[in-house]
Amino acid sequence: MPFARLAHATTPTCHIGLGLAAVGRPGYINLGREEDLGENRSVEALRARTFELLDAAYAQGVRYFDVARSYGRSEEFLADWLNAHPDADDVVVGSKWGYAYTAGWSAQAETHEVKDHSLATYDRQRAETDALLGGRLDLYQIHSVTPDSPALTDKDLHARLAEAAAQGLTIGFSTSGPAQADTIRAALEITADGERLFRTVQSTYNALETSAAPALAEAHDAGLTVIVKEGMANGRLAAPHAPEMLTAVAEETSLGCDAVALAWILRQPWVGVVLSGAATVPQLLSNLHAPAVDLDVDQLTRLATLAEDPRAYWERRGELPWH
Repeated sequence: MPFARLAHATTPTCHIGLGLAAVGRPGYINLGREEDLGENRSVEALRARTFELLDAAYAQGVRYFDVARSYGRSEEFLADWLNAHPDADDVVVGSKWGYAYTAGWSAQAETHEVKDHSLATYDRQRAETDALLGGRLDLYQIHSVTPDSPALTDKDLHARLAEAAAQGLTIGFSTSGPAQADTIRAALEITADGERLFRTVQSTYNALETSAAPALAEAHDAGLTVIVKEGMANGRLAAPHAPEMLTAVAEETSLGCDAVALAWILRQPWVGVVLSGAATVPQLLSNLHAPAVDLDVDQLTRLATLAEDPRAYWERRGELPWH
């Protein structure tokens, strides 16, 4: 399994990955994005920004990079960076299929992405991903699986994914919505040729949304690598939007709210990789302080009070505007 390489990394940042959702397209739902990106959202401007982030992340020991078909040109940008850095052969690359980007490079589009977990979509998007990333792709994940997704029951799709796994590609899935735990447990039951189909799970988990924790622990115990996304709750846990409790703990540690929020996630024994979704190099470098944050029992207890009802959390997330 490609992620075994991460277990041998020696840098303290080896358990932090970089996701390119916020910089692969001009529009996204993260708070504060107008200030982060400014007015120039051209393809070349975001390509240059992505290169700066990848350069900084790699220099600081980050080795997992996460993209998706629906993240605008994220796969293209990452492929260009990899081609420009042939010596970066220790990078682990993960992408996702199941959503199509439909915004036409506009932050004001009525629809930004369309979900389709059919076998036909897998075949089409796998070809698109291979055309860009080719042999550099390590992990291919079904994007945002929910309990009603046909990806959980489509045996023909499972067989096709098993073929890809037999050829050396790691197969995973990501989850979203208030029933993430149900999705994870259903996916753990899926087998192909007598073996568990999925080797990784990527889920939303942060101080505000903790509902998937027991299922993620079960996935870890079953041998899956757990990747945590949206650790900053789309900016809700970053200054200046962070709750007072998080701000107070951050002041006690003399580090940023973002570093504390990510450190809280890294304290979970089942976490393999937590993604930084930074849009600027200063944000990334601040995120990478997370492994150095030492939270005591009292601080951990206070941060645990931030958890929201999952349905309320996902309802608020669904109301965040695309910037």
